[in-house]
Amino acid sequence: MGYVLYQDELIKKEDAKIDFDDRGYYFGDGIYEVMRIYEGIPFALDEHLERFFTSAKKLDIDATYTKEGLITLIKKLIDKNKLINGIVYLQMTRNISPRTHLYERNRHPVLTGFTSSIEGMSKPSSPIDVWMTPDIRWLRCDIKTINLLGNVLAKRLAADHNCTEALQHRDGTVTEGSSSNLFIVKDNRIYTHPATNLILNGITRQIVITLAKQLDIPVVEEPFTLAELREADEVFATSTSLEVTSIKKIMGDIEANFHHGEITKKLEVAYTERVEIEIRK
Repeated sequence: MGYVLYQDELIKKEDAKIDFDDRGYYFGDGIYEVMRIYEGIPFALDEHLERFFTSAKKLDIDATYTKEGLITLIKKLIDKNKLINGIVYLQMTRNISPRTHLYERNRHPVLTGFTSSIEGMSKPSSPIDVWMTPDIRWLRCDIKTINLLGNVLAKRLAADHNCTEALQHRDGTVTEGSSSNLFIVKDNRIYTHPATNLILNGITRQIVITLAKQLDIPVVEEPFTLAELREADEVFATSTSLEVTSIKKIMGDIEANFHHGEITKKLEVAYTERVEIEIRK
């Protein structure tokens, strides 16, 4: 993976340099997307880029690039690095300017990107343990910003307790994982937090909701509590890297155990089939 994207050029990674006055460095003032690559083909690329531009608009970042232009650059990056299975990371910071809280408009953003092979980011082979902790993030979790300190601290806390992921709650209302969305199953219905400012509307989340409806599994998008989570029949998380992953144990602010249930299994199969259909188009 020796080549990276800088603005509209592919350059060797060792030649890449980020300006000291990049607002991403000073303020975390930027956005990003992570797109999964299967057999050299980007999965759900349109959906990821639509969210990328939506995040830019919400942060008042002048994206300047077009979706078609980004698709061309992403595919060139994949080809240049001969990526078969892995991810493309795409980032855009507001601009380069002297450090001041007040940003200027109508300045060219800084676009960067890289690829990474699947090693270290493949879907877990078995259900995972997770750690429940208070959600300390800001109130615009719907924006996929590079300012991720709350998520980072939660993930570290989970790892310190030998857990794969952290789940988060605001005063007893469950929101999402540190880098995933959360679903519970109760009485053959799926429940997940609605796509408000308190969660990121994950691309995998959206696909799974569509798949569930196609399978005639009722989906209820409404907040649920820690107590309701504890009493769930099944629990699973979704993300670009986790895909659909069953949760077997929750520790931390609550403790509960779950089995790898039939609805989760159906969605795992349906998601794999969806990937296979798209990469063979």
